[in-house]
Amino acid sequence: MRIRGNDYRMLRPAEDYTPALTVSVVVPAYGGQDKLDLVLEGLAAQTYPASLIEIIVVDNGSSPPLRLPEGASARLVVCEAPGRANARNAGLAEVAGDVIHWLDSDVVLTPGAIEAHMRWHHAAPYLVVTSYIRFTEAPLPDHLDGDLDELFEPAEPHSWIVDLVERTDGLTGNTQRPFSLHVGGATSVNARLIKAAGPMDDDLVLGQDTELGYRLAQAGAVFVPEPRARAYHLGPTMRMRDKPSIDRVSHAFVADRIPAYRWLRSHPGRQWKVPYVAVVVQATTYEQTRATVDALLGCTVADLCVVLTGPWDTLTRDRRAPLRDPALDLVLIRGHYEHEGRVRLAVPESVDPAIPFVLRLPPGWAPGEDTLARLLELAKAEGLGLVQALLEESPDGVVAARLERTAFLARAAIVVKPGEALEDAVDDVSGVVWVDGETYGFTCEPVEILGRRTAYRARTEAQSEAARLAKEVERLRGQVTKWRDEAGRWRKSTVELRREVGTLRRQLAAASRVQKSLRTLLSASVKRALRRKLPD
Repeated sequence: MRIRGNDYRMLRPAEDYTPALTVSVVVPAYGGQDKLDLVLEGLAAQTYPASLIEIIVVDNGSSPPLRLPEGASARLVVCEAPGRANARNAGLAEVAGDVIHWLDSDVVLTPGAIEAHMRWHHAAPYLVVTSYIRFTEAPLPDHLDGDLDELFEPAEPHSWIVDLVERTDGLTGNTQRPFSLHVGGATSVNARLIKAAGPMDDDLVLGQDTELGYRLAQAGAVFVPEPRARAYHLGPTMRMRDKPSIDRVSHAFVADRIPAYRWLRSHPGRQWKVPYVAVVVQATTYEQTRATVDALLGCTVADLCVVLTGPWDTLTRDRRAPLRDPALDLVLIRGHYEHEGRVRLAVPESVDPAIPFVLRLPPGWAPGEDTLARLLELAKAEGLGLVQALLEESPDGVVAARLERTAFLARAAIVVKPGEALEDAVDDVSGVVWVDGETYGFTCEPVEILGRRTAYRARTEAQSEAARLAKEVERLRGQVTKWRDEAGRWRKSTVELRREVGTLRRQLAAASRVQKSLRTLLSASVKRALRRKLPD
């Protein structure tokens, strides 16, 4: 079964599977003998066959040294180098299982937890499965007698994991960072993924779990939250006690190693240990190569490195006739970029598998200023594993640039069938699209490098124009307010005038009535007077 993206719902793990895979449980510990005893007791009660479970406890320099309870089916390894990463790596060096299950020395698994994990691992060989952990403040019992819920409830859920799962529909959508689910408290990983990704980074002060989770994703992992795999954390974690301080320390280090954490890389121009994009370019002539590389270094995506491939190891410096050197172009390219931090000379091609995106660009072609940014936006928005840009088509074939997403190509390499094209497997696990190279700004013509000074000038002008427009808006708002006030006065005057006109009309009507009465009265008086004066 080929899982698309991180949508593990495509799998249908069997409920009645026959256990066949072995699992190595690695428990790093520093002190806390009472909690460790309960953890081992919880492991002894697992429903997964005991013959398939290997338990390795790593004592990370405890004083007094830790001991294994009588009858415990576990091995004790001593690691003097301090730090959980060192302890886990020491345990990792001793494992023999098909699956590695990280378990903290203060996390007690419910009896069916490992079985729930292994049900998934029997369904696919590239999974990372995490338990649902609850944090309990209950007094520590002497033994795990009875139901764990009765012993440890009420308890609080791991709110961060619950929130992550709920807002990403169980990590099944086009989420960009499912690897965040890899927490060391109770997580299992296919051993082949660990081998591909490498051990924990012992240079990190904090954040080792997340950084390893990122490398597991780069190796092709799918991350599964398993609600039936439950566990109790005996007491609060360090992160729960002081999250702001933990994040402050962790973010300072993981920013260099996890390019997916874009908000930690807000600086517009600095370099990082693991770049966001690697662009692979084959060195040809000095002029052609320089045009391509300079265009890349001047593009809007600064978080990149350029891998220049060529026979650099064959170059020797001929000081007697340098202009007649048959490898003069390579000598010039090396001399021009030898001290540029974002250009790496490689023999053969060498790209760090932790780099999330790789653009393969044919010789002689250069991207536009915003080409790479647009391709990255397309790949991320649609969850694509491969974007191919058609550059040129002729009877000799097709010339194309390829933007590869490392994680999905690694997944495809795991599931590809003999004789099947890798692109077909990539299409199944993510998606493949073709775009028109000219539309996206690729060209084989000379490219004008605008550079940051031009960008700064354009930004400054835009800011000045924005400030001018803002002032104009404020001026117009003032006029609108003035007009509104004036209109209000006009409306008030109109009402008053209407009232005066109404009063005048009433007065006029009254005067008209009086006038009419006077006319009638006068007419009657005149008629009477006339009658008296006129003879009969």
